[in-house]
Amino acid sequence: MELLFSLVTGVLSASGIYLLLRGRTFSIIVGLALLSYAVNLFLFSTGGLHTHSAAVIGESAAPADPLPQALVLTAIVIGFAMTAFVVILAIRARAELGNDHVDGKQGEEGSTR
Repeated sequence: MELLFSLVTGVLSASGIYLLLRGRTFSIIVGLALLSYAVNLFLFSTGGLHTHSAAVIGESAAPADPLPQALVLTAIVIGFAMTAFVVILAIRARAELGNDHVDGKQGEEGSTR
């Protein structure tokens, strides 16, 4: 279970960083979302990966830590709001600049529309 969580977290982090380094706004938005999912998985795994254990203290011998679960829930809400804001910002930049490059310029290789 721990190996699966670490592999998924690593793949999500690597994919998110790769997409963040691209020159288009949509790639950056998806990269930020993937990176936030990786951080959420990491925070969730810090509480301990116990199968068949209750989140309430006293219900099982090894209860799960509720603090990382609360942090992940808060991060999901904040991440959704930030993603909506960045999407609206990208749409407005596309409308004003005419392209979706991060630097606002057409690429040296030209546009492939």
